[in-house]
Amino acid sequence: MNRLANSTSPYLLQHAHNPVDWYPWGEEALAKARTENKPIFLSIGYAACHWCHVMAHESFENIETAAYMNKHFICIKVDREERPDLDNIYMQATTAMTGSGGWPMSVFLTPDLRPFYAGTYFPPVKRYNMPSFSDVLSGLVNAWQNEHDEIERVGNQISQHLQQMVAQPDKSNTSLTQEDLTRVTASITGAYDWGYGGWGDAPKFPQPMTIEFLLRQIDFSRFKELGKLPAIHALKSMARGGMYDVVGGGFSRYSTDSFWRIPHFEKMLYDNAQLALAYLHAWQITDEPYFKRIAIETLDFVAREMTHPDGGFYSSLDADSEGEEGKFYVWTKEEIGKTLADDSDFEFFAAAYGITEKGNWEGKTVLQRAMDDATLAARFNINEQQVADKLTDCHSRLLTVRASRVRPGTDDKVLTAWNGLMLHAFAEAARFVDDKQKATEYLILAARNADFLLANLYVEERLRRSWRNGQVTNEVFLEDYAALIIGLIELYQTDFNNRWFVAAQKLANEMIAYFSDPEGSFFDTPQNGESLLIRPKDIQDNATPSGNALACEALLKLASFTDKAEYRDLAEKALRLIADSAMRYPMAFARWLSAAHRALDNGKQVAILFDAGIENAQAMLDVIRSAYRPNVVIAASPYPPPTDAPALLAGRPVKDGKATAYVCEHFVCKQPATTPEELRTQL
Repeated sequence: MNRLANSTSPYLLQHAHNPVDWYPWGEEALAKARTENKPIFLSIGYAACHWCHVMAHESFENIETAAYMNKHFICIKVDREERPDLDNIYMQATTAMTGSGGWPMSVFLTPDLRPFYAGTYFPPVKRYNMPSFSDVLSGLVNAWQNEHDEIERVGNQISQHLQQMVAQPDKSNTSLTQEDLTRVTASITGAYDWGYGGWGDAPKFPQPMTIEFLLRQIDFSRFKELGKLPAIHALKSMARGGMYDVVGGGFSRYSTDSFWRIPHFEKMLYDNAQLALAYLHAWQITDEPYFKRIAIETLDFVAREMTHPDGGFYSSLDADSEGEEGKFYVWTKEEIGKTLADDSDFEFFAAAYGITEKGNWEGKTVLQRAMDDATLAARFNINEQQVADKLTDCHSRLLTVRASRVRPGTDDKVLTAWNGLMLHAFAEAARFVDDKQKATEYLILAARNADFLLANLYVEERLRRSWRNGQVTNEVFLEDYAALIIGLIELYQTDFNNRWFVAAQKLANEMIAYFSDPEGSFFDTPQNGESLLIRPKDIQDNATPSGNALACEALLKLASFTDKAEYRDLAEKALRLIADSAMRYPMAFARWLSAAHRALDNGKQVAILFDAGIENAQAMLDVIRSAYRPNVVIAASPYPPPTDAPALLAGRPVKDGKATAYVCEHFVCKQPATTPEELRTQL
């Protein structure tokens, strides 16, 4: 075993038996590179990355290749999910040098961390118009020994480029307006793929942040046919199967084609957190049970397959099992026939999913709906509810059979930022789902997760990034603080336990102290963090929201609960940083755009006070929760509220002995409402 054997990262542990003399990122490796004046080979990936596994098998497990690497390089392995700062810095370098990026990321550095050559996957022999990995290694060794001036020149050039890429405050000091958001909405809508749903060509990604922004922008007075809206159409297109796991719930990372048919089979916690919320919100808007079902199935998948017994959520499920991508998820016609032994059930299911002998992918079938519920109902002379029930039964039987297969690997580390996103999803689902049993189950899951994170990842008065088997990493990043703050705020609005609000505000004050840039917005790394080539500040949303966008949203929400103007001032200052870029590249700033919508709308703050148990206020809460109200915040408490309750509740008495709601907007409060009807009118 090499030096990765004691890592917390399952990805690093996958490489602990390689003959490569891997080091984890740290002073030991960096000092060795400086002392021996050797170039660093930095390999960045993650546990569910299919091509990371391929390159490991082809090159890192090869004795001769490993010996050459060990002789000429200091080899460092990094889990991009544990170290998003390093991933961000060297992905920018890779993109600058090659025009594209991805994982595995292969970057060669000078001992002082300047990148001078980069790529992604390299094959063991020359193919795909790419050099072999061995040729790359030998060429760079030759350059290091004989063309060192050129390496220095390139290293300096790329380092200067990275310094210039650190987001600077927008000197124009402009802010987004509602008219800007309307124009951006038109731009996003104009780029929509009405043929197959979504945006762009293969590989096609789900874009939950863009969908959420569009859901906020729906003008209900103009759009009566919601199915003709891109956000609604996209959600329906993705949920037909392929990228969505119709048998077990949950979404894969992306579709390899333009039709959402064949996924890249890895399942990531952050995708499922964001998509579950998008489907939940679509249900609130449309009242279509279909959207609620997808949200529930996705959350149930996470509860069943991605939850630690103590409450943390795992990071991902691998794409591969038994060495084959997708083997766990695909079917043959014969397997489906045996599982659905009743001929009528098989005929029905085969019609629903277009099952054929030859399949739709490498001789197997990735399940994707070929016939909608209405057509199935007409063909089999049943109603649409019976169609849904019959499909649910078939899926359940297939899930039982699938459970006996060899499972994909699970990356069981618990990441604070991704857990914050999933905490948000479970907390909102507990608040809005109209199934009391499910709502209670989700609230228990959310509270256990929050307890787990605060007990295990807040260590020695500082939040941490990653936990696994009782071990935490030393690092923490802006997105960890911001995502957890949002998750705790949403949980508070579900059960009104002041503990969550107190923790959220404490974390927010620490986030401001550790990450603020005096010039505006936030750095990704804390002020007392490790000294790297640059101090990164990534403002674009990618597969996960940028830490800055999350921080902006968190502070806007907290400002609505408190009397601290500093929170809103910092958020508005950060929003000015991205105004110009968001107008030009809206889909790269979609979470920001939702935050801008919140800032412009100002929303409503609702304080509910009651004399006895919260049951007396339930009718009021039901009114608030009966519609999609993305910018409304709610605080509730028995009267008088405790000292640690949100300031929004202060000085608001109960009227006439009844549960009383105070609705405020634009720094003005309406008359206290003591009946659900009054409150509904004010909202």
